Amino acid sequence: MFKKQLFFILSLMLVVTIMIGCSKKESQEQSAAEQAAAYSPLVNATKAINLDIPWDQEYPAQVAGSLEVEVRAQVGGILKERLYNEGQFVEKDTVLFTIDPQEYQIALERAQASLEQVNTQVQKAQRDFYRMKELIKDNAVSQKDYDDSLSAYERTQADYKAAKAVVDDAKRNLGYAKVKAPIAGIARKENHSVGSLISLMGDDSLLTTMVQINPLHINFSIPGKQLAQLKDGVEQDRLSLNDDVVVDVLIGNKVYPYSGKIIFFDSAEDLQTSAYSVKVEVENPEDRRGDLNPGQFVKVRIKGIIFKNAVLIPQNALIESPNGPIVYVINTSSNNVVDAVPVSAELKGSIAVVYDGLKGDETVISGGSLKVMPGIPVKFELKNIDLPEEFKQAYVEKYGQEPPQDGVQQEQGQQEENQNQEGQTENNEQQQTSEQNNEQQAQKQDNNNEQQTQQQDQAQNNEQK
Repeated sequence: MFKKQLFFILSLMLVVTIMIGCSKKESQEQSAAEQAAAYSPLVNATKAINLDIPWDQEYPAQVAGSLEVEVRAQVGGILKERLYNEGQFVEKDTVLFTIDPQEYQIALERAQASLEQVNTQVQKAQRDFYRMKELIKDNAVSQKDYDDSLSAYERTQADYKAAKAVVDDAKRNLGYAKVKAPIAGIARKENHSVGSLISLMGDDSLLTTMVQINPLHINFSIPGKQLAQLKDGVEQDRLSLNDDVVVDVLIGNKVYPYSGKIIFFDSAEDLQTSAYSVKVEVENPEDRRGDLNPGQFVKVRIKGIIFKNAVLIPQNALIESPNGPIVYVINTSSNNVVDAVPVSAELKGSIAVVYDGLKGDETVISGGSLKVMPGIPVKFELKNIDLPEEFKQAYVEKYGQEPPQDGVQQEQGQQEENQNQEGQTENNEQQQTSEQNNEQQAQKQDNNNEQQTQQQDQAQNNEQK
């Protein structure tokens, strides 16, 4: 009888110990969960935006004249005058230099005198021939005399043509003593100063160069790798080209008022630079002269390329990992747990344009990513993405309103956070109430066990008596 009572008491004590241990384990687990929730890091987050955006491309470029010519002397002699200001715009046929014309004037006069002599001989031979022509009809002269007069007349006519050619050549040389502008454009620095002896041998005849500045040409290069990416984007229907692809010229932060058009695109890649040469023609009217000058370095912006269904996130939301770029996405439907999502993206200023990995409705961490790791919950403040000016128009076209400013969406994020905190407080209160009930039940069970133990001890004492 005593053994049975002892076994019952030990069994009851074991059950009570197990119940108390389970209650403490549940309490510890709940406490760990509360600590994890309490120490969730606070980060900045941004809603991704899905847009069709202009995908303009910018490249460094250099201005060049549409036509560059050398102004050379075509006769030799002493350079007598320079009649233009270096760097000045001159019209076509403007006299730029004069070479001493004296010897060419003398040569012309000598040739003209020779022409007069030949002309006299021609007139004499003509009269002799006409006389012989009448006499041969009456058989008053022989056929030989007639033929000789005809030959003499024809010979003097040929001599006249030769003398006239000498005169024309002398006139041309005299005209070459005045060096004129072959085109309208900028006349550059002189190569020879006044008083120099100009020779027609080698480069000594080069007096200056001229550049045609309306229109102007803009030369630049597109890297072969980037061109291949653009082609792949078009083939994959990620990019589209407008019919009117134009090129803007950027002078510092200003846009030149006249857009250009591509007039040359090299069909072969340069082996040294691995790039394709491109030439753009742009107007340069008189009222804009001085804005662009040959040799000037500028930038060009190719417009007319559209990036379709682009997902936009802040650049600082993009994280480089050993396996490639990733983005921390907050799973708002699962207690704000962080997921690491691999993406494919290109940078456009302060914006990362994602074309693979995101759908456009995710909430991504844009600040404080060093405090988090995948799988843990976070608290976040929602920030608006700062769109560049060229993307804002696309936003208006799609959503019919201006992009929201910072602060509006942030308040909504703060409200969501407050709601989450209130919900967490309610859960904590419920957990505390449950723990108190469990402790009360355990205390009641202990009291019952003690009463049963006292009753058994009393019964045992009675039996012994």
